[in-house]
Amino acid sequence: MKNLLLLGTCLIIAVLPCASQIDVSGKIVDPFGDALIGATIIELSSSNGTVSNLDGSFSLNIRELPTAFRVSYLGYKSVEVDVKSLDILIIAMEEISNKLDEVVVVGSRGKPRTILASPVPIDNINADELRSSGQKSIDQMINYKVPSYNSSNQTISDATAHFDPSELRNMGPSRTLVLINGKKKNQSSLVYVNDTPGKGEVGVDMKSIPSAAVERIEVLRDGASAQYGSDAIAGVINIILKERPTDGSINLESGITTEGDGLLYSGDINKGFRVGQAGYFNITGSFYHQDETNRAGEPGGDGLFGVIFEDDAILNGSHPWIQQNPNLGMTIGQPNYTALSGFANFGIPYSQGKGEFYAFGGYTFRDGKSFALYRAPYWVGSDFGLLTPSGESYNGFQPTFETDIGDATFNIGNRYNFNGWNTDISLSTGSNSVDYLIGNTINLDLEGNSPTEFDAGGYTFGNVLGNVDVSRQFNNVTWGIGLEARSESFEVRAGQEESYVGGGAQSFPGLQPSNALDENRTNFGIYTSLDVDVSEEFLISGALRFENYSDFGSNLSWKIASRLLLNEGKGAIRASVNTGFRAPSLHQIYLSNIQTLVSGGTVSNQGTFNNVSNVVSGLGIPQLDAETSFNFAAGITYKFTETFSVSADYYNIDLNDRVLFTGEIGFDGNDATDNPVESVLRDFDVTSIKFFVNAMDTKTSGLDFVANYGNIELGTNSSLDFIFALNANSTKIDGQIVAPGVVGAEGYDIFSRKEQSRVTTSRPNLKFNLGATLNVGKFNAALNNTFFGEVTWQHADDPGKDQTFGSRVITDLLLGLDVAENFNIDLTVNNLFNVYPDPIDPKGDFVTDLGGRFKWPWEVNQFGFNGTIVKLGVSFNF
Repeated sequence: MKNLLLLGTCLIIAVLPCASQIDVSGKIVDPFGDALIGATIIELSSSNGTVSNLDGSFSLNIRELPTAFRVSYLGYKSVEVDVKSLDILIIAMEEISNKLDEVVVVGSRGKPRTILASPVPIDNINADELRSSGQKSIDQMINYKVPSYNSSNQTISDATAHFDPSELRNMGPSRTLVLINGKKKNQSSLVYVNDTPGKGEVGVDMKSIPSAAVERIEVLRDGASAQYGSDAIAGVINIILKERPTDGSINLESGITTEGDGLLYSGDINKGFRVGQAGYFNITGSFYHQDETNRAGEPGGDGLFGVIFEDDAILNGSHPWIQQNPNLGMTIGQPNYTALSGFANFGIPYSQGKGEFYAFGGYTFRDGKSFALYRAPYWVGSDFGLLTPSGESYNGFQPTFETDIGDATFNIGNRYNFNGWNTDISLSTGSNSVDYLIGNTINLDLEGNSPTEFDAGGYTFGNVLGNVDVSRQFNNVTWGIGLEARSESFEVRAGQEESYVGGGAQSFPGLQPSNALDENRTNFGIYTSLDVDVSEEFLISGALRFENYSDFGSNLSWKIASRLLLNEGKGAIRASVNTGFRAPSLHQIYLSNIQTLVSGGTVSNQGTFNNVSNVVSGLGIPQLDAETSFNFAAGITYKFTETFSVSADYYNIDLNDRVLFTGEIGFDGNDATDNPVESVLRDFDVTSIKFFVNAMDTKTSGLDFVANYGNIELGTNSSLDFIFALNANSTKIDGQIVAPGVVGAEGYDIFSRKEQSRVTTSRPNLKFNLGATLNVGKFNAALNNTFFGEVTWQHADDPGKDQTFGSRVITDLLLGLDVAENFNIDLTVNNLFNVYPDPIDPKGDFVTDLGGRFKWPWEVNQFGFNGTIVKLGVSFNF
């Protein structure tokens, strides 16, 4: 029979293919049309199955038509699909509403897991949740969504005012690792040397990443040095960029404070493009501008210079200039700045989905201006006619501190599956630069020949990383291994000569040629990980990482974590123990500069000498070494219903050999003789010295609690979501702070009570957020209440002058309306009830509030002091 063919035991009719030849293909996508990698497709009648490739595609051999598939993917509802023809299937998965069922990739180099199934605590904040915070920048969005993360606006703090130090678990900006799409983000070029939280630290410029480019943010709240290397002691923030190959959006917004200042306006555009059949190219352009705000005090007299100059008229405010300028000419508040950003994210699969080539990155430029102390006529007696308009009397001047900040990041890589071996080879590069311009000021030593603005120099930090990652799953075991090579560079550029000659430019003497440098280092890391699903309920994982740095040596970090699912996967108990390390940054090793600060009741130059200088080594200060940590965490999570879940996690982190930026060390007032320390200071013509040193151990412990009650149906097209998130945190100094070399021998206190409180109590010890989101048809509303616990500022010498600033609740309201298809207007009110922190009580010490210039706390800061901000925005989706 020519129309029949007997092949084995299979009788085939010529017009139909053999069972082994019936091939059904398709693609698994999320609600936005983006590919889902690793979705499971099972034929119900035979249990034959496969998984989707990197581009979401799949192909499955079946016996006959019709049939039915079950498709499942972590974090999405399983779906059954009837298959009646050989047409290509496009199967869209619906996300599960419970937060614990969302899939995350941070925290494991093996397969992605849900938050519930992860052995460590992870927050997953999508783009809609970020917008519902009512904030504009990424750092503030996280600040108002993740209680264990803190960031606040700074003022009168030179370039620090343009970065706003941020951190996890109040452990300092240096100990939070930031990733973009799982790849390390470069640090900023700035060391926070002013009297703010995070003093002496180096962090990532979180303002350099436009929120419009972000799909979601994963926050790993656990030590992860064994997986990611240096800096991941407190945790990891992984910023996932948008892919969305077909969507587009335009957003415009403007706002102002109820005081009438701080005008802001912004615009961004995001658009995705399909590349080929399954690739994507997503681009973002962003613009943001804000004016300065001013919340200076009006003391009625100058308690600072009235004491320094011993002048009663200045002290009691009867001086004519003070009568005309009750706020002493000050501008104290958020800085003025403009930001421009461009980001892109690209990926294209090939070889039938086995491989993917990807590239992503962006550049952000910020032009900012903040303000220094006003030079009153009784402080600086003349400007030699350089700043005063012709025909007007000299009235003093307020120097400006202007910064040009550039941040660039670029990554390129390739993923490929070689017969079950998943490989990822990537190259990453990034840089951050800060250039200083000191404006509206003079160099008194140059008199009438002085410029009125000065190039004061700047800093640049850059790195290049290469990674090779390999992993494979063997039944219930996932094993991974990887290599990393990194090169870092730190450059200091001197300012123009007029900026530093003599006494230098008023407010900020420029960086001197002796401070200029271009240093670099390399490091190499090898790491491995193993995840073992002992059973469906019990997971145990481990990681090991060895790093070698060219400047200080080697480190070996390890981690063990486990998770036990409860009650058929509705809950889990988890725990982890790990060691970590943080390499001292190049900035901390080599930074050297001179600034004008108020110290001990006088205005003077003080020097920061770097760790490898003859000055510091002459004092017997050793070279910087790595910080090390021991971290233990344990928690429980439970999904009571599909819409209600809770999690609670305890952590304890011991940090050893913490790098400190010391307090001021100066003369004892005895001019007759110099001790060895004073001899060094006199040789370099400075009144005090600071330096970096490994000198302190700390213990940090706390509790994170999160409760989600989401997707509560109120009727047709109506839903309500609640979230409550809390962090209670405590950091204490463990043992004595060691003063090395002749500094300790002479009895100097290198870290005063004030500096210690910057580590232990400058951030809230309790912080929580209670938020609600309502969707009713075309209307939506969000109400967020963030509780900031108390913070304490300690006086350097006198405990009686300490001050605790009480807790506050900041309420943010967002209202939105879809006025037409794809067109939305929204109203946002930040700090609805115009809440301010407690005012400063100087308790008789004129330095504490700089003679009344500062009304609100500036050295410790919970949430800033701008008051209420009202914003109106429109958005268009296309």
